[in-house]
Amino acid sequence: MFNEQLKQAIENEYRDYYFYKSMHTLTDDPYWQSFITHIMDDEKSHYEMFQQLYYMLTGQYVQNPEKAPPPTDLKQAAKESLVEELEAKEFYKELLLTIPIPQAYNPVFIAMHDEMEHAIRFSTMYNAL
Repeated sequence: MFNEQLKQAIENEYRDYYFYKSMHTLTDDPYWQSFITHIMDDEKSHYEMFQQLYYMLTGQYVQNPEKAPPPTDLKQAAKESLVEELEAKEFYKELLLTIPIPQAYNPVFIAMHDEMEHAIRFSTMYNAL
């Protein structure tokens, strides 16, 4: 069960990274770009941590995750991202309660914490646009 949820987390982080990378191109405001860049960097880090953890547990990496379709509207993308980040926080909270090895605690906790921060950033962005 944990391994399947971890695989889903890897796919979600990959998809989110590329969604935010596309989202970054929808604005030339350095303030919003800095928010998005920060979130992109976190998502990439989560993806890498989770891939490493998945390898520790299974001896394999998750291959060929799908990319999300690129957003076309910054405000709508911020709204969708806010919902996605809040759902991810809940997902990681549940995942944290089922970790099978001690090495899984830190990556899951870090991702859960970062998703809350991302929700705050996207909420700020959505409300200002």
